[in-house]
Amino acid sequence: MSVANNRTLEILRKAEEGGYGILSLSCYDASSAIALVRAAERAKSPAILQLFPITLAYGKGPFLQFCLDVAHSASVPIAVHLDHATDHEHLELAVGLAEQGIPFDSIMVDASHAETDEENIALAVPWIKRCLAAGVATEVELGRLEGGEAGLREVSGTILTDPTKAETFLRETGANVLAPCVGNRHGSYKPFGGPDWDLDLLETLSKQFKGRIPICAHGTDELPEELFREMIRRGVSKINVNSWCRDPYVENLAEGLKNKPFPEAIEDATEVFAKKCEWFFHLFGSAGKA
Repeated sequence: MSVANNRTLEILRKAEEGGYGILSLSCYDASSAIALVRAAERAKSPAILQLFPITLAYGKGPFLQFCLDVAHSASVPIAVHLDHATDHEHLELAVGLAEQGIPFDSIMVDASHAETDEENIALAVPWIKRCLAAGVATEVELGRLEGGEAGLREVSGTILTDPTKAETFLRETGANVLAPCVGNRHGSYKPFGGPDWDLDLLETLSKQFKGRIPICAHGTDELPEELFREMIRRGVSKINVNSWCRDPYVENLAEGLKNKPFPEAIEDATEVFAKKCEWFFHLFGSAGKA
C-alpha cells in the first residue's frame, strides 16, 4: 500500500510549502481529543492528534478507533499519530492494529536508544516495512534526545544529529519524517539553565530535506514563543506539544470536580485544553490554513 496520499504527510507537505507549523498534540483521553478537534475547527487549522504508547496500551483498538473517527470526521484535516513507539509490545500493538484495519496515519518508530546508527536502522526497518505495507507513514529519530515523559523510557546521553549521516539514514530506514536532535530534550529545561537549541543545525537539516522529508521538533516544554517562531522559520513543520495543554486541563478538571457536576467539570476542562490549542494554532501560523 502506498503512502502517497497519507494524511499526516499531506498535512505536513502543505505546512512546509506554506511556511507554518503543525501542532502535533499529545492527547490522553477522549476529552482532550475532542478539545483538539473542537479547537482546530474553530481556528480552521490542520492538526495532528498524537498518542503516547502508554495511552494506546490502555485504550487499545477501541480508543484508537475513537480518535480516528473524531479526527477524520472533522471539518479540517486532522491526522492521528503514535509518538515514540519504542518497545516491542507497543510497536506490535500499533502495527498489528494497522494490519487489522485500524491504522494510525503515522507512527514514530523510535530506535534512538540504539548504540549506533546501524543498530538504529536494523531495529527500525522491520517495523517500518510493516507500516508502509499498511499505508502508515513513519517518523524516526536520528541522534538522541535526553529525558523522558509519559511512560517513555528515560534516555541519557545527548547525540546531536549529524547531517552527513542523515541522507543514508533516511534512505536505509525508508522513513518519511525526521525527528532530529539539535540540543532539544524531553521534559523540563530548567535544571539545565533553559533551552540551548542549535538552530543552524536545524536549518541545515531542513534545507537538506526540503520537499522530501518533513522535520519534526520534539522537546518543546517551557520554550519561549520566539523559539517556536524561529524553528518554523528554520523549516520545522511538525511540532510536538505535551504539557502545555495537558497540565492546565488536568488542574482545571481536578479543581472543577470538587464543586461542579461531573459533566460541567469535564466541559470546562475541555474548553481550557481547546483554548490552549487555539493559542498554538495562531502562534504556529496554521490558523485559517485549513
